[in-house]
Amino acid sequence: MNYYQQHQKQFVEGLTAFLRIPSISTLSEHKPDIQRAAEFVREELLTAGMTAAELIQGKGNPLVYAEWLGAPGKPTLLFYGHYDVQPPDPLDEWKSPPFEPQIRGNDIFARGACDDKGQTYLQIKAVEGLLKTTGKLPVNVKFLIEGEEESGGEHIEAYVKSKPPRLKADAAVICDTEMFAPDLPTICVGLRGIVYGELFVEGANHDLHSGVYGGAAPNPIQAIAEIVCALKDREGRIRIPGFSDRVVPPTAKEREAWARLPFNEKEFTEKEMGARALVGEPGVPLFDRLWGRPTLEVHGIRGGFIGEGAKTVIPARAVAKISTRLVADQRTEEAAAQLKAAIQAACPKGVTAEFKVLHAGAPSLTNPDNRFIHAAAEAMKQVFGKETVYIRSGGSIPIVGVFDQSLGIPSVMMGFGLPDDNLHAPNEKFHLPNFFRGIESVARYLELLGG
Repeated sequence: MNYYQQHQKQFVEGLTAFLRIPSISTLSEHKPDIQRAAEFVREELLTAGMTAAELIQGKGNPLVYAEWLGAPGKPTLLFYGHYDVQPPDPLDEWKSPPFEPQIRGNDIFARGACDDKGQTYLQIKAVEGLLKTTGKLPVNVKFLIEGEEESGGEHIEAYVKSKPPRLKADAAVICDTEMFAPDLPTICVGLRGIVYGELFVEGANHDLHSGVYGGAAPNPIQAIAEIVCALKDREGRIRIPGFSDRVVPPTAKEREAWARLPFNEKEFTEKEMGARALVGEPGVPLFDRLWGRPTLEVHGIRGGFIGEGAKTVIPARAVAKISTRLVADQRTEEAAAQLKAAIQAACPKGVTAEFKVLHAGAPSLTNPDNRFIHAAAEAMKQVFGKETVYIRSGGSIPIVGVFDQSLGIPSVMMGFGLPDDNLHAPNEKFHLPNFFRGIESVARYLELLGG
């Protein structure tokens, strides 16, 4: 029995302590918890045997940096993760409290279990095992862990763009994605980018009685509906002029690989999503719609009267939260400008409309034919006993594009989550066999690279 198998109980205890910290970055009242989580990560890195670990303070939540550079002539890896989590709402849908981790079967349930505390923690434990058993690492290792991934990531983006010499590395390693199916080792080579913002629409300068003024007064909620329907039609086609001009379609080789993935569309629709039917651009294959095409979604609309009972009011203003996911080679600034122009063109008379960007991140697409990804695929194959598959993800990890543009390094995205881990939803979980195999996969990866 090796170190990793001997210490599984301790690994779970450490992860449980990490998950108890409600480090919600979107809510200001959790600032003390953010600080606690950052200090927890620093202490774990020092305990693991890293020669230096510190908090980097700045405008935003602390970054945690650590390093072990005792392998001259060997490659240097930059491990990335985040210690902040999404809000747990709606609380009444959780079977156990979101910050009181509970193991049911082979899964640990808590907010952040998979996204991304569990997957960040397994990186630390992989390094710890090698340092505790051999006293050294096969390659040079640096860690950069942030606390704003769920709320914009401005601090880490500014820090990486300043190109501090301490971040010089040959590749980044990110464990914040998922496996395509249980027991199927998976590397993600593409991520969608994002432009997220709020659409503010104003009509009259105060709320109006719908009986007295209905038929003449502009209605901001109706205006939002009209604008959104002008941006995307009923078939799911985005109608923003020029928006898709830069989109690079998946290659034939990618599509062939995707076609071989074990996939049941009915199960995906009804069990994983809990939906009645799939929607989207007609004639476009499903994986293209999920991974290779841009999207536009409305996340919430507020305005007017939503309390119990009736109140016949025409609201003076309304707000919609809207995002678009971008794919290679779209540009965030250009996409935001196109979105704003389309909103103005669709704005009905009698109201004003303004779109304010809250955060944005570039899409990324990595060529899998490099030694760092090949070694990761081999390490996962050795631990899981199956050939590693390559996929893209529909989600966004903005730091991947920043690493590419500012540090000039590829990102190796070794994900150990599962499609049903309920990321950003109630009853988030992490499959513990994947947690343990993830630790061993990362350790084996370091050994292969160092060999």
